[in-house]
Amino acid sequence: MSSQESEATARADVEKSQAHAPVAGDDGKESDAFEVQLEPADDPKFLSLWHKWLAVLVISTATLCVTFDSSMAAFTEQGLAQDLHASAEVTILGVSLYVLGLGIGPLFVGPLSELYGRNVIYQVSYWLFFAFTWPTAFPPDIATFLVFRFITGLCSSAFFSVAGGSVSDLFDNQHVATPMAVYTLSQFIGPVLGPIMAGFVVQNADWRWCYRVLLIWQFILCLLLTFCVPETYAPVILKRKAQKLRKTTGDNRYYAPMERSEDSLARMILFSCSTPFKLLMFDRMALALDVWSALLLGILYLAFQAFPIIFQGIHGFNIQSTGLAFIGMGVGVVAALSTQPYWNGRLHREAEKHGGNPPPEIHLLIAQPGAIIAPIGLFIMAFTTYPRAHWIGPIIGSGVYGAGMYYIYTGVFTYLVTAYRPIAASAMAANSALRSSFAAVFPLFAGQMYGRLGTVGATALLAGLTTLMTPLP
Repeated sequence: MSSQESEATARADVEKSQAHAPVAGDDGKESDAFEVQLEPADDPKFLSLWHKWLAVLVISTATLCVTFDSSMAAFTEQGLAQDLHASAEVTILGVSLYVLGLGIGPLFVGPLSELYGRNVIYQVSYWLFFAFTWPTAFPPDIATFLVFRFITGLCSSAFFSVAGGSVSDLFDNQHVATPMAVYTLSQFIGPVLGPIMAGFVVQNADWRWCYRVLLIWQFILCLLLTFCVPETYAPVILKRKAQKLRKTTGDNRYYAPMERSEDSLARMILFSCSTPFKLLMFDRMALALDVWSALLLGILYLAFQAFPIIFQGIHGFNIQSTGLAFIGMGVGVVAALSTQPYWNGRLHREAEKHGGNPPPEIHLLIAQPGAIIAPIGLFIMAFTTYPRAHWIGPIIGSGVYGAGMYYIYTGVFTYLVTAYRPIAASAMAANSALRSSFAAVFPLFAGQMYGRLGTVGATALLAGLTTLMTPLP
């Protein structure tokens, strides 16, 4: 090597070391140039609009499938009792145990998503969801069926907590309302579609075909989640970027902030398990909203036991027609979604009043009409369940309730992910755990409550409870 080449090489080495030396920031503190930064090319918020919406739609459809599975089981209970020789009370556990798994799971998948990323959690959990559904489609006995119902609920629970974080990762606060509304919609269209499909299948074929159709749907979604949903969690994106830089440059000094964290997985799981309960115990706003949303979901899952009592017992419907009765609730939810452009415009106007940075409580505006509409829908249902009243009355009431429920959940979910953004996963986990607890318990006493109070008294009692919650937003 010539002297000129040696001098040029030395100069390049000096310039390289100076370029990567710690530099002083505006606040006088030194920032390490080897710490990788999130650039527009890496930031999921800078993905193309179609790519972001594709990810949201795939995640929302996967969530819809999860909730579809929860309600579908309610219409397989009669066949389950006959074929596996179980009592009616035991078969109800097929819904309750699944929903209980949905509530417990987020406490564990939350920290795992913050360590390994959201995408890998989706893929692993959904493939396990698919695998463990097979024993419920071909159960040798009722015990096997119930055990794997709980396990499938546990495996699919990521879409009740992590999915909301993915939506907020992809869109900023000013544009997150509509995609969050679509994700929220998927959680309530699923329980409506479950009885509709199951009613047709059980009426015309074997109840096991409900789970066989579900297996086909799950497999398609596994492929879509694998190939269409990118990683959106910024700390994990930075970690992968640092690993790539170390490999391509051969310089091991590159690092991501996450790699310097001293938190172990056990500590993160402990934090994830404790933080939701701390929110419920010490944050009155979170507690009030979580109890409110839990009551609404409990009533929704109680309807899977109440609708057969109302429509089969009073109006003489068969199981297929009883499943179709849930269309009213679906129409109400979709009708409420169609008003989302109005609420987006109102949120935009409120944001302008606050200089483009509105407080999170602004998102509860949409919950205010929902707080009034939901009890009205239940009162309509209560006082139209008489045999002499037309069967369309309870269906209209359920549609009004569905619209109110959509408004409430959209406001509560969006508020939680924006107000508690540093610990949004924990806030959603607390909400999910409480909601799922109510949804698991309510179906268990539905028969006794409607038997003791009658269809009018029992439904009016639920309407009264939601009325007490009206001032919350």
